[in-house]
Amino acid sequence: MLLSDILYKISLLTVSGKTDLEIGNIQFDSRKVDANSLFIAIPGTQVDGHDFIQKAIELGAKAIMCEILPEKLSDKVTYLKVENSANSMGLAASNFHGNPSSKVKLVGITGTNGKTSVATLLFDLFRKLGYTCGLLSTVQNQIEDEIIPSTHTTPDSVKINELLASMHKKGCTYVFMEVSSHAVVMERIAGLTFSGGVFTNITQDHLDFHETFKNYIDAKKGFFDRLPKSAFALTNADDKNGKVMLQNSEATKSAYTLRGVGTFKGKVLDCGLYGLNMTINEQEVWFKLIGRFNAYNLLAVYGTAILLGEESEAILTELSQLTPPAGRFEQIHSSDHKVGIVDYAHTPDALKNVLETINDLKEGNQQVICVVGCGGNRDKGKRPLMAKIACELADKVILTADNPRNEEPEDILKDMQEGVSITKRKKVLSILDRREAIKTAVMLSNDGDIILVAGKGHENYQDINGVKSHFDDKEELVRAFMS
Repeated sequence: MLLSDILYKISLLTVSGKTDLEIGNIQFDSRKVDANSLFIAIPGTQVDGHDFIQKAIELGAKAIMCEILPEKLSDKVTYLKVENSANSMGLAASNFHGNPSSKVKLVGITGTNGKTSVATLLFDLFRKLGYTCGLLSTVQNQIEDEIIPSTHTTPDSVKINELLASMHKKGCTYVFMEVSSHAVVMERIAGLTFSGGVFTNITQDHLDFHETFKNYIDAKKGFFDRLPKSAFALTNADDKNGKVMLQNSEATKSAYTLRGVGTFKGKVLDCGLYGLNMTINEQEVWFKLIGRFNAYNLLAVYGTAILLGEESEAILTELSQLTPPAGRFEQIHSSDHKVGIVDYAHTPDALKNVLETINDLKEGNQQVICVVGCGGNRDKGKRPLMAKIACELADKVILTADNPRNEEPEDILKDMQEGVSITKRKKVLSILDRREAIKTAVMLSNDGDIILVAGKGHENYQDINGVKSHFDDKEELVRAFMS
């Protein structure tokens, strides 16, 4: 594609060189540059792409897009100065791939908790309804049955457009996409055309990146601010920040609720370990999903499907057959009637929701044993909150490692222990080895008890000092139950 075509709608501050060049790919990682590349230098949190402009040229880059021009310019290279490289990369990637987001119905889901569940349930639902679909999620990217491993909640804009182009080529009508707060701030969704946006909820998370809760809210809100008039914006009316998300949105606005007034209203009638009975807009349905938090997820999915033009009866019929995504309240049962639950709950609110759901479901003298940790190099403020919630809502708590990354696991556990009150210390153990923590939880349990292993969910690795080694909570629970 000609460079001039790639630059459509991009505001250029200066241009040095020819724009009638044939470009074969767009790169922001200098290591991937070849003789046909447009290299885009992006200032990052860890490294600055401007430091690698010369390397990109040496590898053959034909054009350079950047915010700061090098002191010396080569007459063999075209230089494009822009105000915001990340935003411009989104537009360039979209143009390069033929604006694929405008050729499918792209729906974005954002919020602290529930993004993966809502996106995955929508993907599964619309496939059941007969459509060819794509999914961009924390767990995996998927084109129908083809699974593409996921490395970020929201990929970079080059990868997103590459995936969207592939999805369109393979006949996808709908694509459901998790939109993280990082993605909004880092311009990963720049240049995309969304048909709709869904807000699940917002609680403390990612303050290591956003610094303040207000910045985090503003990042989520930024997604809805970008929606076009032709799109819909569906929000959770029961979250106090639900209305905030829609303040400056030009999209058509709707809301779902379990407690108040909304376009899509639900009521939980019965909830057990094997399902959820509720009404949605006065239609009673039994679902295979469990817990009040899933009642909200189901309402979000139902509302989205209605707004996309589907019939209520068909939606509810297919929804009633769907099961939770991997690592979302996923159950394992032992021969002696112990119940293991693996859940991705890695924020205070998510952990609280899962433990409250378990306490609502337990019967008689069933104990709730919680295995939980916090990730390294992430928001430290939530560590004592996580431990406090676990101590308040579980009978026994084991604090353990959960992707310590480049931090010492002992230091993370010390931060968590700050949330354990003197009166709760007797119920808490600290076991650094996650495998041993899970085995110990099973050993401490009696017949019929419920063991929650929280924090990693679908993840099948432990990230320790930059090395990811295989580790799967579900596998470890099954092994512990059998030993």
